[in-house]
Amino acid sequence: MRYGAPLLDGRLVRRYQRFLADIVLDGRPVTAHCPNSGSMAGLLDAGNPVRVSGPHGGKRKLPYTLEQIHIRRRDGRTLWVGVNTSLPNRLVRELADGAGLPGLERYTTARSERPLGDHSRIDLLLEGDDLPPCWVEVKNCTLVQRDPARVDSVNEGAVATFPDAVTTRGLKHLDLLIDRVRNGERAAVVFTVQRADGKWFAPAAAYDPAYAKRFHEARAAGVLMIPLRARVNRAGIELIPDPLPYHPALSD
Repeated sequence: MRYGAPLLDGRLVRRYQRFLADIVLDGRPVTAHCPNSGSMAGLLDAGNPVRVSGPHGGKRKLPYTLEQIHIRRRDGRTLWVGVNTSLPNRLVRELADGAGLPGLERYTTARSERPLGDHSRIDLLLEGDDLPPCWVEVKNCTLVQRDPARVDSVNEGAVATFPDAVTTRGLKHLDLLIDRVRNGERAAVVFTVQRADGKWFAPAAAYDPAYAKRFHEARAAGVLMIPLRARVNRAGIELIPDPLPYHPALSD
Protein backbone atom coordinates (compact mmCIF):
# COMPACT_ATOMS: atom_id res chain seq x y z
CA MET A 1 0.00 0.00 0.00
CA ARG A 2 1.40 3.36 -1.05
CA TYR A 3 0.28 6.72 0.23
CA GLY A 4 -1.56 8.85 -2.31
CA ALA A 5 0.61 11.89 -1.59
CA PRO A 6 3.88 12.49 0.27
CA LEU A 7 3.59 12.49 4.05
CA LEU A 8 4.40 15.65 5.97
CA ASP A 9 6.84 15.83 8.88
CA GLY A 10 5.94 17.21 12.28
CA ARG A 11 6.43 16.82 16.03
CA LEU A 12 4.01 15.33 18.52
CA VAL A 13 2.73 17.59 21.30
CA ARG A 14 0.09 15.32 22.81
CA ARG A 15 -2.62 12.81 21.98
CA TYR A 16 -5.95 13.16 23.79
CA GLN A 17 -9.62 12.20 23.68
CA ARG A 18 -8.48 9.05 21.82
CA PHE A 19 -8.85 10.48 18.33
CA LEU A 20 -7.09 13.85 18.54
CA ALA A 21 -3.39 14.67 18.35
CA ASP A 22 -1.81 18.10 18.66
CA ILE A 23 1.30 18.37 16.52
CA VAL A 24 3.64 21.06 15.29
CA LEU A 25 3.68 21.16 11.50
CA ASP A 26 5.92 23.60 9.63
CA GLY A 27 6.34 25.55 12.85
CA ARG A 28 2.62 25.96 13.51
CA PRO A 29 0.34 24.02 15.87
CA VAL A 30 -2.38 21.90 14.28
CA THR A 31 -4.77 19.24 15.52
CA ALA A 32 -4.73 16.03 13.51
CA HIS A 33 -7.09 13.06 13.47
CA CYS A 34 -5.56 10.12 15.36
CA PRO A 35 -7.06 6.96 13.81
CA ASN A 36 -6.22 4.70 16.74
CA SER A 37 -8.47 3.96 19.71
CA GLY A 38 -5.86 2.01 21.70
CA SER A 39 -3.59 3.30 24.44
CA MET A 40 -0.67 3.62 21.98
CA ALA A 41 1.60 2.63 24.86
CA GLY A 42 5.24 3.52 24.31
CA LEU A 43 4.56 5.80 21.35
CA LEU A 44 3.35 9.10 22.77
CA ASP A 45 6.41 10.87 24.15
CA ALA A 46 6.11 14.61 23.56
CA GLY A 47 8.50 15.72 20.85
CA ASN A 48 8.49 12.44 18.93
CA PRO A 49 8.76 13.03 15.17
CA VAL A 50 5.55 12.18 13.32
CA ARG A 51 4.38 11.84 9.74
CA VAL A 52 0.90 12.96 8.75
CA SER A 53 -1.16 12.74 5.58
CA GLY A 54 -3.08 15.69 4.25
CA PRO A 55 -4.36 18.24 3.99
CA HIS A 56 -7.48 16.29 3.10
CA GLY A 57 -10.30 18.11 1.40
CA GLY A 58 -14.05 17.69 1.54
CA LYS A 59 -16.04 18.30 4.69
CA ARG A 60 -13.43 16.96 7.10
CA LYS A 61 -13.17 18.93 10.31
CA LEU A 62 -9.53 17.91 10.75
CA PRO A 63 -7.50 18.17 7.53
CA TYR A 64 -4.55 16.04 8.69
CA THR A 65 -4.27 12.39 9.76
CA LEU A 66 -1.57 10.98 12.01
CA GLU A 67 0.06 8.08 10.14
CA GLN A 68 3.42 7.26 11.73
CA ILE A 69 5.39 8.02 14.90
CA HIS A 70 9.16 7.82 15.29
CA ILE A 71 10.13 6.30 18.65
CA ARG A 72 13.28 5.57 20.62
CA ARG A 73 13.48 2.19 22.33
CA ARG A 74 15.09 1.86 25.74
CA ASP A 75 18.17 0.36 24.10
CA GLY A 76 18.56 3.52 21.99
CA ARG A 77 17.31 2.05 18.71
CA THR A 78 14.90 4.26 16.78
CA LEU A 79 12.20 3.23 14.32
CA TRP A 80 8.97 4.34 12.67
CA VAL A 81 5.68 2.83 13.83
CA GLY A 82 2.48 2.89 11.75
CA VAL A 83 -0.47 3.93 13.92
CA ASN A 84 -3.36 4.26 11.47
CA THR A 85 -5.71 1.39 12.33
CA SER A 86 -7.77 1.89 9.18
CA LEU A 87 -4.90 0.60 7.00
CA PRO A 88 -4.46 -3.03 8.17
CA ASN A 89 -7.79 -4.10 6.61
CA ARG A 90 -6.60 -2.75 3.29
CA LEU A 91 -3.18 -4.40 3.65
CA VAL A 92 -4.66 -7.80 4.47
CA ARG A 93 -7.25 -7.49 1.71
CA GLU A 94 -4.44 -6.86 -0.77
CA LEU A 95 -2.72 -10.06 0.36
CA ALA A 96 -5.97 -12.03 0.24
CA ASP A 97 -6.81 -10.79 -3.26
CA GLY A 98 -3.38 -11.98 -4.41
CA ALA A 99 -3.77 -15.39 -2.70
CA GLY A 100 -0.95 -14.38 -0.38
CA LEU A 101 -2.40 -14.91 3.08
CA PRO A 102 -0.23 -17.60 4.70
CA GLY A 103 -2.17 -20.83 5.16
CA LEU A 104 -5.14 -19.50 3.21
CA GLU A 105 -3.68 -19.31 -0.29
CA ARG A 106 -6.31 -21.56 -1.89
CA TYR A 107 -9.13 -19.10 -1.27
CA THR A 108 -10.01 -17.21 -4.44
CA THR A 109 -12.43 -14.48 -3.35
CA ALA A 110 -12.53 -12.05 -0.43
CA ARG A 111 -15.42 -9.90 0.72
CA SER A 112 -15.05 -7.12 3.27
CA GLU A 113 -17.14 -6.25 6.33
CA ARG A 114 -19.41 -9.27 6.38
CA PRO A 115 -22.12 -9.57 9.07
CA LEU A 116 -21.74 -12.32 11.64
CA GLY A 117 -23.78 -12.83 14.77
CA ASP A 118 -25.89 -10.11 16.35
CA HIS A 119 -24.74 -6.62 15.38
CA SER A 120 -21.19 -7.72 14.50
CA ARG A 121 -19.14 -7.59 11.34
CA ILE A 122 -16.00 -9.54 10.56
CA ASP A 123 -13.35 -7.84 8.44
CA LEU A 124 -13.06 -10.43 5.65
CA LEU A 125 -14.90 -13.50 4.42
CA LEU A 126 -12.80 -15.76 2.20
CA GLU A 127 -14.41 -18.25 -0.14
CA GLY A 128 -13.17 -20.79 -2.66
CA ASP A 129 -14.32 -23.84 -4.58
CA ASP A 130 -14.73 -26.89 -2.34
CA LEU A 131 -13.48 -24.93 0.67
CA PRO A 132 -15.39 -24.02 3.84
CA PRO A 133 -15.93 -20.29 4.34
CA CYS A 134 -13.11 -18.63 6.27
CA TRP A 135 -13.84 -15.65 8.50
CA VAL A 136 -10.86 -13.33 9.00
CA GLU A 137 -10.56 -10.65 11.66
CA VAL A 138 -7.77 -8.07 11.28
CA LYS A 139 -5.99 -6.44 14.22
CA ASN A 140 -3.42 -3.65 14.36
CA CYS A 141 -0.37 -4.17 16.57
CA THR A 142 1.91 -1.29 17.63
CA LEU A 143 3.22 -2.74 20.90
CA VAL A 144 6.55 -4.53 21.43
CA GLN A 145 7.58 -5.83 24.87
CA ARG A 146 10.27 -7.87 26.50
CA ASP A 147 7.71 -9.72 28.63
CA PRO A 148 4.03 -9.87 27.54
CA ALA A 149 3.02 -10.20 31.19
CA ARG A 150 4.70 -6.94 32.29
CA VAL A 151 3.52 -3.45 31.41
CA ASP A 152 6.91 -2.01 32.36
CA SER A 153 8.68 -3.87 29.52
CA VAL A 154 7.31 -1.73 26.66
CA ASN A 155 9.81 -0.85 23.91
CA GLU A 156 12.17 -3.55 25.18
CA GLY A 157 12.87 -6.99 23.76
CA ALA A 158 11.28 -8.26 20.57
CA VAL A 159 7.81 -9.65 21.33
CA ALA A 160 5.04 -8.00 19.33
CA THR A 161 1.87 -8.09 21.44
CA PHE A 162 -1.82 -7.30 21.16
CA PRO A 163 -3.88 -5.55 22.52
CA ASP A 164 -2.51 -2.40 24.16
CA ALA A 165 -5.78 -1.83 26.06
CA VAL A 166 -8.78 -3.88 27.16
CA THR A 167 -10.79 -4.87 24.07
CA THR A 168 -14.29 -6.16 24.68
CA ARG A 169 -14.93 -6.02 20.94
CA GLY A 170 -11.87 -8.17 20.25
CA LEU A 171 -12.98 -10.67 22.88
CA LYS A 172 -16.44 -10.89 21.33
CA HIS A 173 -14.98 -11.48 17.89
CA LEU A 174 -12.81 -14.33 19.17
CA ASP A 175 -15.96 -15.97 20.55
CA LEU A 176 -17.65 -15.61 17.15
CA LEU A 177 -14.65 -17.13 15.37
CA ILE A 178 -14.49 -20.06 17.78
CA ASP A 179 -18.18 -20.68 17.09
CA ARG A 180 -17.58 -20.70 13.32
CA VAL A 181 -14.82 -23.29 13.66
CA ARG A 182 -17.03 -25.48 15.82
CA ASN A 183 -19.66 -25.29 13.08
CA GLY A 184 -17.29 -26.70 10.47
CA GLU A 185 -16.08 -23.44 8.95
CA ARG A 186 -12.67 -21.81 9.24
CA ALA A 187 -11.52 -18.67 11.01
CA ALA A 188 -8.37 -16.62 11.41
CA VAL A 189 -7.05 -13.50 13.09
CA VAL A 190 -4.37 -11.55 11.23
CA PHE A 191 -2.27 -9.30 13.47
CA THR A 192 -0.53 -6.60 11.45
CA VAL A 193 2.62 -5.55 13.31
CA GLN A 194 3.37 -2.03 12.10
CA ARG A 195 6.93 -1.85 13.41
CA ALA A 196 10.18 -3.57 12.50
CA ASP A 197 11.44 -4.76 15.91
CA GLY A 198 8.97 -7.59 16.54
CA LYS A 199 10.56 -11.04 16.14
CA TRP A 200 7.91 -13.08 17.97
CA PHE A 201 4.24 -12.67 18.79
CA ALA A 202 2.16 -13.18 21.93
CA PRO A 203 -1.11 -11.86 23.37
CA ALA A 204 -0.55 -8.93 25.73
CA ALA A 205 -1.56 -10.53 29.01
CA ALA A 206 -0.45 -7.46 30.96
CA TYR A 207 -2.92 -5.23 29.13
CA ASP A 208 -5.90 -7.56 28.73
CA PRO A 209 -5.64 -10.91 30.55
CA ALA A 210 -9.16 -11.91 29.42
CA TYR A 211 -8.21 -11.48 25.77
CA ALA A 212 -4.95 -13.40 26.29
CA LYS A 213 -6.86 -16.28 27.85
CA ARG A 214 -9.37 -16.39 25.00
CA PHE A 215 -6.53 -16.14 22.47
CA HIS A 216 -5.15 -19.44 23.76
CA GLU A 217 -8.62 -21.00 23.79
CA ALA A 218 -9.29 -19.86 20.23
CA ARG A 219 -5.96 -21.15 19.02
CA ALA A 220 -6.62 -24.52 20.67
CA ALA A 221 -10.07 -24.61 19.03
CA GLY A 222 -8.53 -24.23 15.56
CA VAL A 223 -8.68 -20.47 14.91
CA LEU A 224 -5.58 -19.57 12.88
CA MET A 225 -3.43 -16.84 14.43
CA ILE A 226 -1.38 -15.09 11.74
CA PRO A 227 0.98 -12.33 12.96
CA LEU A 228 2.52 -10.48 10.01
CA ARG A 229 5.15 -7.79 10.31
CA ALA A 230 4.95 -4.71 8.09
CA ARG A 231 7.62 -2.61 6.44
CA VAL A 232 6.82 0.98 7.40
CA ASN A 233 8.40 3.81 5.44
CA ARG A 234 7.58 7.23 4.06
CA ALA A 235 6.25 5.90 0.76
CA GLY A 236 3.88 3.30 2.18
CA ILE A 237 3.38 0.14 4.22
CA GLU A 238 3.88 -3.42 3.02
CA LEU A 239 2.96 -6.63 4.83
CA ILE A 240 5.57 -9.37 4.79
CA PRO A 241 3.74 -12.69 4.12
CA ASP A 242 5.95 -14.64 6.49
CA PRO A 243 4.25 -15.11 9.88
CA LEU A 244 6.15 -14.25 13.03
CA PRO A 245 6.74 -17.25 15.27
CA TYR A 246 5.01 -17.40 18.62
CA HIS A 247 7.01 -16.31 21.62
CA PRO A 248 8.94 -19.35 22.94
CA ALA A 249 6.71 -19.45 26.03
CA LEU A 250 3.76 -20.17 23.71
CA SER A 251 5.41 -22.91 21.67
CA ASP A 252 3.49 -26.15 21.48
